[in-house]
Amino acid sequence: METPTPASSRRRRSRVQPRVLVIDDEPDLLELLEITMIRLGLDVTCVNSVADAIAKLDSQDFDLCLTDMRLPDGEGLDVIAHIHSKELDVPVAVITAFGSAENAVAALKAGAFDYLAKPVNLEQLRALVKQAVKAPEKTRAPENYTLLGSSPAIKQVRDLIERVAQSLAPVFISGESGSGKEVAARLVHLRGPRAVAPFVPVNCGAIPENLMESEFFGYKKGSFTGADSDREGFFQAANGGTLFLDEVADLPLTMQVKLLRVIQEKTVRRIGSQTEEPVDVRIICASHKKLAPLVETGQFRQDLFFRLHVIEVNMPSLREMHEDIPLIARAILEKLARGRPVKLTDDALTALKRYPFPGNVRELENILERGLSLATYPTQIQAADLYLSPVANSVPRLEAAASSTALGEGEIPASLEMYLDDVERAALLAALERTRFNRTEAAKLLGITFRAMRYRMERLGIK
Repeated sequence: METPTPASSRRRRSRVQPRVLVIDDEPDLLELLEITMIRLGLDVTCVNSVADAIAKLDSQDFDLCLTDMRLPDGEGLDVIAHIHSKELDVPVAVITAFGSAENAVAALKAGAFDYLAKPVNLEQLRALVKQAVKAPEKTRAPENYTLLGSSPAIKQVRDLIERVAQSLAPVFISGESGSGKEVAARLVHLRGPRAVAPFVPVNCGAIPENLMESEFFGYKKGSFTGADSDREGFFQAANGGTLFLDEVADLPLTMQVKLLRVIQEKTVRRIGSQTEEPVDVRIICASHKKLAPLVETGQFRQDLFFRLHVIEVNMPSLREMHEDIPLIARAILEKLARGRPVKLTDDALTALKRYPFPGNVRELENILERGLSLATYPTQIQAADLYLSPVANSVPRLEAAASSTALGEGEIPASLEMYLDDVERAALLAALERTRFNRTEAAKLLGITFRAMRYRMERLGIK
């Protein structure tokens, strides 16, 4: 007698026809989904309740589960929970009512890899199914990115990346400037099913507002002066892969509206075109700013926030990974030395461990590159070769200077304009000193654009 295979140990098996489980209680929609799946060459099983779906999942292997959110005896979330509790290797996509952003977000957080809105767009359905059931690629992209360290903070990040990589849920990566947000985004891409597809990074704060639409969505020849040929945008370039929106908080409100529509409809329209093109893109965002306060002040759309801020990965600062500094420093130095036998002396490592690193890993790399260039001896870098700035000592002095502008209780400044200028000047100087007068990084610390930083420095006479 054959021993039944436990559900928890079953994994997706190869077969001639991929098998799909479709769950919906609307007969017309169920029939439409079944016909579409059959035309794609899939083996389809249809049920109309949570109980029947669980029974099928416990007795058969499936390559994809497509479920409605609202069912007579429960919700699609119940099906997702069952699949996870039994450790079944079955990707789940949910069908939500049109405009039900909360349901879509809840499903993605529960573990669904994607969603479809009613009425179901068949082109989007076909793209979703092909992505979910395609055979594993024989070759994967080279994995040149890693997050070094054994501290609890970085271990937690690595574990979370492994979990979220397999889904298509939008990921928001937070953390200070230079903490490795793009590296984390690339790892989410490389660890997931889209590893061999394009990864397109975009710095939202570096694109002029008047060029954003053409850069994101592309344009047709002749649509405006200078458009001498058709050009695809970031979404078309990332089709089938991942679009990484760095510093997404810098997007103007007009662009946020257009981005929201693309995410909802999964289509883009080039400037000058009358038709829309379907796009299949996973969105990963990052920012050193917290989005929730920007939503409260009206600087960031709440509906877009819910679409992008589904799963948050918080990158720890280098100060939170104090014990990992020697390991990370040696790895960076090995890359910079390009085969040269160079090492950090004990006093250099001690100096690095004492340094607060306001610029995080990016600053560490800059310091080591400078030390490698200015080292007294060709085979070793000493503490004196690093030329570490006295940030730890200078910041309290600047903070004290800033506090000196504070008014006493009931006190009124002789000139409000001069008083506000003094406060602003102290804040700018503190940020500049903390970033060793890197205006771009100082602007990020203060939550303003580089252009605004430059204007304020000129107005206040800061050289």
